[in-house]
Amino acid sequence: MKALHNYHTHSRYSDGSSEPIAYVEEAIRQGFTSLGFSEHSVLPFENTFALQAGTEIAYVAEVKRLREVYEGRLDILLALEADYIPGLSYGFSALKSSLGLDYIIGSVHLVKNSHNDILWFIDGPKRETYDNGLNELFGGDIRKGVTAYWQQINRMIHEEEFDIIGHLDKIKMHNQGRWFNEDEQWYLNLVNETVALIAEKDLIVEVNTRGVYKGRSESLFPGEYILKRMQERGVRITLSSDAHQPHEVSMWFEEAKAEIKNCGFKMLSTFAEGKWTDTELR
Repeated sequence: MKALHNYHTHSRYSDGSSEPIAYVEEAIRQGFTSLGFSEHSVLPFENTFALQAGTEIAYVAEVKRLREVYEGRLDILLALEADYIPGLSYGFSALKSSLGLDYIIGSVHLVKNSHNDILWFIDGPKRETYDNGLNELFGGDIRKGVTAYWQQINRMIHEEEFDIIGHLDKIKMHNQGRWFNEDEQWYLNLVNETVALIAEKDLIVEVNTRGVYKGRSESLFPGEYILKRMQERGVRITLSSDAHQPHEVSMWFEEAKAEIKNCGFKMLSTFAEGKWTDTELR
């Protein structure tokens, strides 16, 4: 029997579509072993995608309630996808301890320009948002913008304590071969620096399938080059769908597993009984 796990799930408490119970029922229907909820952490400014201040209490209570109700049928985990924005976001360790989280996914969706307080939103469905932000914050200089992204990832790794890096190379999503090519040496240098740092800190990197099944990326987050470099460095990985709707909890998993195997990985990191362990990739 295949063991299914998804550690990156968004419900209506942040930018997902449905109540948490809908994801739980779908995960059980598909034969999941564990499901981790990971709403976007509260941010100190108005937005439409993260937990709003005060709602994290209700979110935590609901996940813990479902954990009790479905005990023995599904291992339900409580987490956050914590946004890292230098000087703005809340400390990851404090979030984990105050809310009693099982783990934290550290991600960058908003890139900060060191010269002002405007943020470059690299995510979302609209490509023009990416383009407009690049032009406004970095004068259309893609190398400056992309370098700022990878440096922010590196700073997060240095400054915060967390378990998983979310969608590592998402900076490529709205690029789609227009502004830069992923085989350019300056880009590879940035990638290699971050992979070395991840290996040094012994962090887990999620292989995120959402960009592919939503038709926004031709490759996984992260892509083949990064996967191969991580495998060479002994970096641990886990597999998640970044589900925003119940039916997405395992989307593109089988294709992703085949690609992961082709990159040399034999194990996936899974969470059970309060710790991460490596299990055979089946």
